[in-house]
Amino acid sequence: MPFQGVLTSLLLPPLLLVLFIVAAGLLAWRGRRAAGALAAAAALGLLLLATPFAAGTLTHALERQAALAAPAGAPPPAAIIVLGGEMASGAGAPEVGPLTLERLRAGAALHRRTGLPLLVTAGPVAPGGPPLAELMARSLAEDFGVEVRWVENRARDTRDNAVLSAEMLRAEGIGAAYVVSHAWHLARAEAAFARLGFPVTGYPVRRERMPSGIASDWLPRPDHLARSWFALREWAGILVYWLRDG
Repeated sequence: MPFQGVLTSLLLPPLLLVLFIVAAGLLAWRGRRAAGALAAAAALGLLLLATPFAAGTLTHALERQAALAAPAGAPPPAAIIVLGGEMASGAGAPEVGPLTLERLRAGAALHRRTGLPLLVTAGPVAPGGPPLAELMARSLAEDFGVEVRWVENRARDTRDNAVLSAEMLRAEGIGAAYVVSHAWHLARAEAAFARLGFPVTGYPVRRERMPSGIASDWLPRPDHLARSWFALREWAGILVYWLRDG
């Protein structure tokens, strides 16, 4: 795993809260009174982040940050950029993962509606592995009957997606595009393109509903903890962009 991925795992729940619990155990072993409070707070944080209410609230707040419209005065989109997500690897050959497949389906639908050419962007997910963008192009051709015009296969993160995609499209005389990603990821993606002066129109995949607070919204489940982690990672990325670029 790249250093950036290790650092992200260490600084975000659930691992961060687990480390707090371990620290509380060490403090308790040394007879510190604060140990119980620290352990209880960390455990409560884990349980809360595993609820549909926390995951839905964090995700819905992210989605509200996305503009979903081009800046005023921007040229109309002349291409469609589909951002890679994750790769599924098992006993067989690597394939696009479920999140990536959802984005490809949305990109194919937008292509059929607008007739605009497609660009897919994602580099290798793991060292020595195939670029995800190449698997995306193959999936669009085989699963959706859609040919990709451009394959950007070097991007390591969302910022690279923006820099390398904008560079490719500008070389073709294209100055604006749709960007297809999950609704919770669009705010960070749009920010990355905006810093390059390349206007994009967000095309969201699978928008989140705001939790209503009913009893079932407070029942913890592991899949909701994963959703909370994705949302917290996006918020951390937005914060990094703000601190680094202003």
